Amino acid sequence: MTADSLDALRTELRGMAEPGVRVQQLRVLRPPEDDELLGVRVPALRGLARAYRDLALEDVEVLLRSRVHEERLAGLLVLAERMRTARGPERAVLVDFYLAHTGCVDNWDLVDASAHVVLGPWLVDGPADALNILDRLAASSWLWDRRIAVVATLALIREGRFEPTLRLVRGLCRDPEPLIHKALGWMLREIGRRDAPRLVAFLERHQAELPRITVRCATELLPAGDRARFVRTR
Repeated sequence: MTADSLDALRTELRGMAEPGVRVQQLRVLRPPEDDELLGVRVPALRGLARAYRDLALEDVEVLLRSRVHEERLAGLLVLAERMRTARGPERAVLVDFYLAHTGCVDNWDLVDASAHVVLGPWLVDGPADALNILDRLAASSWLWDRRIAVVATLALIREGRFEPTLRLVRGLCRDPEPLIHKALGWMLREIGRRDAPRLVAFLERHQAELPRITVRCATELLPAGDRARFVRTR
């Protein structure tokens, strides 16, 4: 695609803006002051990303470096669309590109829309050392790198591979950021959705170490008796 395509995407994106949606998103996303928020619904952005899935990576980079929130999200969703069908060397290129630009993935919605669908497939099907990426991201001083590490493991959870997530929970349970605590709880809940006894056993062993919000999120789908047992002790 050409620069004209990038311009066309930006024009379409602004045509999708809704003032009422922008008001809601300002409240939920709480973007930094230098962000411009247009107010575009996520389903509309996903459709736009599908239409522009062949956008050149240099144009995707322009979107990721934009201070327009939805442009960054559109760029990430284009990467996600590309990753769905990428194989072999192309997949490695997309993962390297994503990891080189995590500094642009700077809000929870951007992480949650991209980590498990861009980085996640590499963790599932990539080389033997692919999981080492999680350790590097989890050790980062950048909050969003750490959340990327956690949320990316959703792809592994969906394949029945729980240990990388549980290891991250143990390693990040004392993280100072509530957005990490919530992400840990979310991933534990997804494990419990597939294997409730495994989640219960993990909580019985580690609940004293876990933040309150992590436990509350993790136990949302457990039977009432089990949930009350864990939540009551926090």
